[in-house]
Amino acid sequence: MVVAEKSRVEAMEGNQQRMEVNILLLGAHSVGKTALTVRFLTRRFIGEYGDIESVYSRVDRIDGQEICINIWDCQAGEKSSISDKQLQWADGMILVYDICDRRSFDAVQQQLQTIRRTRKPSSTPVIIVGNKRDLLHRRSVSGEEGRLLALTQRCGFFEVSAAETYHGVLLVFHRLVDLVRETRALRKSTAVVRGIVRSVSAVFGKKRAE
Repeated sequence: MVVAEKSRVEAMEGNQQRMEVNILLLGAHSVGKTALTVRFLTRRFIGEYGDIESVYSRVDRIDGQEICINIWDCQAGEKSSISDKQLQWADGMILVYDICDRRSFDAVQQQLQTIRRTRKPSSTPVIIVGNKRDLLHRRSVSGEEGRLLALTQRCGFFEVSAAETYHGVLLVFHRLVDLVRETRALRKSTAVVRGIVRSVSAVFGKKRAE
């Protein structure tokens, strides 16, 4: 009985520790969004995919905490339109372009403008990813351009090759999870401070009334 009770308590504590993080993946067609997702989920690289919009999930343990990572692989193409549903769903976003395709880089800039019109940088972390780093001989977007865009828009930045390496892709997703956790912690501490300020104001306001 004691062992069973202990197991039940441990299970409850494990459930309390689990966190869900929703990641929206955006970018033009053929930049490698699904290849990045599948590489992250399975460690494998598959080069060709159809235009299928899906939500994928994986559970990782990061810093001792179970994180359920949900990835919405969005097929928005080169259009800058992003639905309100997607924006409300996302805790963080990854914007992908192909370093060999300048139009895909332009699409990321348009999508960033759309995001910034509705979401503040501090409320939803964004990471910009230049994919296909294995094709440097065909590069048309420099690493400096990508980093400058990320800096001016207060985003994270990575250049990776989904075709060549799993570790670089893993770093992208785990870094965004870290940023989401930091954002939530900051939001929570801000709410606590505001609650204290309201309580103190109410007390002093009552004393003045007396």
